[in-house]
Amino acid sequence: MKIAVIPARGGSKRIPRKNIRPFCGKPIIAYSIDAARGSGLFDEIIVSTDDEEIASVARQFGATTPFVRPKEISDDFTGTNAVVKHAVGWFIERGVDVSHACCIYATAPLIQPRYLREGHDALAHSDAAFAFSVTSYAFPIQRAVRVSASGRIDPFHPEHRLTRSQDLEPAYHDAGQFYWGTAAAFLDEVPLFSERSIGIVLPRMYVQDIDTLDDWEQAEHMFRTINRVSAARTPP
Repeated sequence: MKIAVIPARGGSKRIPRKNIRPFCGKPIIAYSIDAARGSGLFDEIIVSTDDEEIASVARQFGATTPFVRPKEISDDFTGTNAVVKHAVGWFIERGVDVSHACCIYATAPLIQPRYLREGHDALAHSDAAFAFSVTSYAFPIQRAVRVSASGRIDPFHPEHRLTRSQDLEPAYHDAGQFYWGTAAAFLDEVPLFSERSIGIVLPRMYVQDIDTLDDWEQAEHMFRTINRVSAARTPP
């Protein structure tokens, strides 16, 4: 059995009710549920939440909420992997064999089903523990600088001051969308950021972290643009 686990606790603080806040016409969590359904990969799509309103919205859009997330893993300090571990363990305790799980963030409205499938296939055809979304930095990290309290500049890597950008090694960061893993890897708490993980590279146009209202507005602009371009390319 393959499951999608969408963590969505009710206590978001920077953007209140963030996980079900309207985004371009529907609750933002609906896009993650839609992508999971559109991938055709999952036997069950679960929203792990401690909040009944979020659970109700999740069910309206086709997810299940088979349990209430325990209080001890619903605070500000609980990591994503702990939430997925709980969900996998919940099924196993009831005699359901889970082979793979995919954590999908509730606030990832730009997520595309094809990249979920790419992550699944990469994991299935390897001995890796995880496969998760990454994207490239927009600017070479070797050119990063510190700015002191007085405003003075201090390069992190002064040895690359004169290196051409095209000669610098590309760098990537977590895209914050999905995290495929074997059930065993989640249960055994295998570190996600290690050589046991495969990076699924997403175009930067599909990646936007949403932590502030400015981020939210930027993501809505990106979403509308992507959909306009997609509609223009679709034959009548």
